[in-house]
Amino acid sequence: MADSLTFLHAADLHIGAPFRGLRALSDEWARRLTEAIPAAWDRVVELAVTRRVDFVVVSGDIFDSVRASYRDYLRFFEGLHRLDAEGIPSYLCTGNHDPLSLWQQDFFALPPSTTMLAADRPDFALFEKEGRPLTIIGGRGYPNKVWSPNENIAEGITRAAAIRALGPRAAEAPYAVGVLHTGLTLDPVKAPTNPVELLRAGFDYWALGHIHKRWVNDERVPRIVFSGCIQGRDVRETGPRGVNLVTLSVGRPPEIAFVPTASVVWEAVKVDASDCANIPALVAKTMRELFAVNGDASCEMMVSRITFVGATPLHEVLARPGVLEEVRESLNDSYSEFFCDGLFDATTAPIDEAALRAEGLFPAVFLRTADSFADDLPGQIDYLQEEYLARNVPLTSALSEKKARQLTEEATHLVLDLLLQGGDGR
Repeated sequence: MADSLTFLHAADLHIGAPFRGLRALSDEWARRLTEAIPAAWDRVVELAVTRRVDFVVVSGDIFDSVRASYRDYLRFFEGLHRLDAEGIPSYLCTGNHDPLSLWQQDFFALPPSTTMLAADRPDFALFEKEGRPLTIIGGRGYPNKVWSPNENIAEGITRAAAIRALGPRAAEAPYAVGVLHTGLTLDPVKAPTNPVELLRAGFDYWALGHIHKRWVNDERVPRIVFSGCIQGRDVRETGPRGVNLVTLSVGRPPEIAFVPTASVVWEAVKVDASDCANIPALVAKTMRELFAVNGDASCEMMVSRITFVGATPLHEVLARPGVLEEVRESLNDSYSEFFCDGLFDATTAPIDEAALRAEGLFPAVFLRTADSFADDLPGQIDYLQEEYLARNVPLTSALSEKKARQLTEEATHLVLDLLLQGGDGR
């Protein structure tokens, strides 16, 4: 029986990328974020060496810019040379951020064990272990920043084509791994391809790049996989980021273990302020929530955007000018490994709806009107869709009754809050 095979699937390194949308940072946090992305690549290399993997795959967007600096190239190639020194081959393809035609050729020379897959045609390589053919590597990179919509990036990348290109020894290899930078069907603009076509190509595992979150076509028998980016760059890329440690064995589906590599993790955190009597209590609870999230995220440092929610007597206090910023500064002074980039108030004032209904004044009339909307969710959905259409605003997704009910409740609380501000609703 053929040996099992273990490799690392990494993608979307984006070395040289700036962190986006952040408020003014201290010098220390600016240094941390500048170092976070290249440090994540160093962790990928260290993981490969520590686990003694057979090879490493990087599926495009190695650099964030077509004009990557010499320093960025140096950091990446130091990693490649370390892998080479440890006897670990690497297989690369380019992406839309770093197309092959625009690589800075004067900045680098690939180590002997590194293979850059061609961008102008399907390309193949053969990984051998102890003199035995073990794995076909097939793929293709981006030749330019934009992929032609009339061309399928996966066309011609099959096991049969690889054997024709590599010769009879390739037919002895029990495994085949595909490497592409593609939107698949998740992004129809960036070199899309049909997953059915990939599944028919005869490959055991497709190592894909471009989508910055982890994704597999089937959790039970994964064949097509995005590993996600190795370090999140803004609040949209929350949670752990890393690489896939993949094991292939004859007659068994691929085994995939996610390994985090990010030193800084982004998180969007909601904190229920309803049980907090004062601002110090709210700050203390927020810190407890941040530590809990940090424990799940498996990271050294965390950048968060925090939203206070719930019905609380602090609602009026949080609405005062400058209070949220003062609370944010207090949080940032509390623990040096956490940075709160944004603090938002979505709390509401405590409202006794039963008392308002009993008073029979305008708030009671409004609540009865809101009840009628809640009792006719299909009609409410039709109304909302008509309002969107009348304003030429596209609906991003179909409105469900659950969503319509949620919108009704949020609107009701918002209007009551406005009615009762500074008065008793009369």
